[in-house]
Amino acid sequence: MELVECHSEYEYAEKPLAFWWQEQRLEIQAILDQWRVPGGKGFRVRTKDDQIFELFYGELFDEWRIYQP
Repeated sequence: MELVECHSEYEYAEKPLAFWWQEQRLEIQAILDQWRVPGGKGFRVRTKDDQIFELFYGELFDEWRIYQP
């Protein structure tokens, strides 16, 4: 299971702020894209050190997945 810190108001996982990747905490500088699919939501983000990642939150199992394209 991946650890993602996010801002939540009306629903969980509205805006990811930081996440853990390879034992490092990476802060998100910008959300480049976001989308919703049945059962979850995804975000394409840029970290403060200019890396690009895709984060996916699966609502059914309440878990995050992190990918580096």
